[in-house]
Amino acid sequence: MIQGARYTSTTATSLAEGWSLERLTPPSRLFGANGLRTGPDGRIYVAQVTGSQISALDVATGGLETISAKGGDIIAPDDLAFDDHGNLFATEVMDGRVSMRGADGQTRVLRDDLPSANGITVHQNRLFVNECRVGGRLMELFTDGSEPRVLAENLAMPNAMEVGPDGLLYYPVMGTNDIWRIDPRGGEPERVVGDLGVPDSVKFDAAGNIVSTQVSTGEVLRIDPRTGQRTVLATLNPGLDNCTFVDGRLFVSNFTGEITEILDGGETRTTLPGGLNWPLDLTVGSDGELYVADGTYFYVLRPGQAPETVGMLFSPGYPGFIRGVTAVGAGEFVVTTSGGQITRWRPASQESEVLADELDQLYGVALGPNGDIVATEFGRGRVLAVRSGGRVEELASGLNQPIGVAFTTGGTCLVAEAGAGRIVSVSSAGVDTVVDALEQPQGILVRGDTLYVVDVGSKSLISVDLATKVRTTLARNLPVGAPPGVTPKPLRGLPPFSGPQGPFAGITAGPDGTLYLSADAEGSVLALRPTA
Repeated sequence: MIQGARYTSTTATSLAEGWSLERLTPPSRLFGANGLRTGPDGRIYVAQVTGSQISALDVATGGLETISAKGGDIIAPDDLAFDDHGNLFATEVMDGRVSMRGADGQTRVLRDDLPSANGITVHQNRLFVNECRVGGRLMELFTDGSEPRVLAENLAMPNAMEVGPDGLLYYPVMGTNDIWRIDPRGGEPERVVGDLGVPDSVKFDAAGNIVSTQVSTGEVLRIDPRTGQRTVLATLNPGLDNCTFVDGRLFVSNFTGEITEILDGGETRTTLPGGLNWPLDLTVGSDGELYVADGTYFYVLRPGQAPETVGMLFSPGYPGFIRGVTAVGAGEFVVTTSGGQITRWRPASQESEVLADELDQLYGVALGPNGDIVATEFGRGRVLAVRSGGRVEELASGLNQPIGVAFTTGGTCLVAEAGAGRIVSVSSAGVDTVVDALEQPQGILVRGDTLYVVDVGSKSLISVDLATKVRTTLARNLPVGAPPGVTPKPLRGLPPFSGPQGPFAGITAGPDGTLYLSADAEGSVLALRPTA
């Protein structure tokens, strides 16, 4: 069932006797908010990269409609544009594609050979696209399949762009921290303004001024394109992505899914609240606090409070798109990233130390009893250990999608083998089955003699007594994994920001026995508490 822009289950979560369930964060209404474009119907169309869908927001009513659903023809849309005929154009940044969704609802791919295709705009029914990568190009595309006409190349990560009232095409360049313009007919680019806060969008207000979001500083700037003079319209949280006007009202997006209206005098008004974009792994620190890896963000979650940002993609020392996490000391974490790194991270001092690199789709990570760091390498079917001194050793290979990892109280390494539907033990003697007949296990946790398994395939949380092998289903119909009937398309990643992205429903526990789960299907964190 599709409700608004989020997939939701029609069946409520059911719990075993002796357990209660609490949502520590409300379900998010969007899987992030990236490109914004006001459509011919006056609604704001929102591209959602990690959500792999397009939604339309009515700013008058707050109503959301899913235009292109997850698992549909358009994959990881990053920016949007319309022509005069009502056709919607979308850049699919992870697949290097540009697609057109016709006014009749049919979708076709225009190009599939544009790495990191990102910024897109239409001017007088001419289509312009750029590539957000080092060495990216800015070009005009043609819907008849003709070869693109390159206007500029060797750009350092250009992003969302627009043609100004002077007829010139303005585009931000994130890598050089400035905004440029070029005649759409061709010619030499001209630098307009520099020393910004990593600009990632350009639009124009009614007076012909540039309005640009700054992803690193969270500023929304108004810039005179003739003089370069700038004014800060508002300062929000870092992670701003794009902006658009509706009847003269200015709205901006954030990676978190938040959409904010910018008012006069630096005031703002939340149009659509943000939330967790894609919660993955969880850990409880030595301070007893719950920490949540949300890919581009890393949060601490305190009782009764909104998530507090510990770091984000553009913070100094941030290790990258975080997937797996475990606390290893006061204010210190070991994380796995979608870029293939195992990294020791100290957020307070903004320090990252890469322990292993160039690995293929890392997920779970755990600290062994002897101090070794153990992680799963999903892409190559391996389990790896980082020994003292930085030596990386292969503990197991040939596994079918290893993803979650945990240690028993006796020091045995357990791994969730999602593709085989089982939990295995990994030792020098080999790989042995501990629990089988699961559907798609992901996050695992051991407390005492009990193993807890988040089985995404059955949408269940299962406990297993490791001594007797008796298993109990503690929760059913959990909001994890893909909705029934939907097969998500692979998200191939966005270099240099991330490698391939995929789901991971993590689990951890607090000192009082509370189990914390990442409900990736709805963008929330769940707490399951024993009531006895």
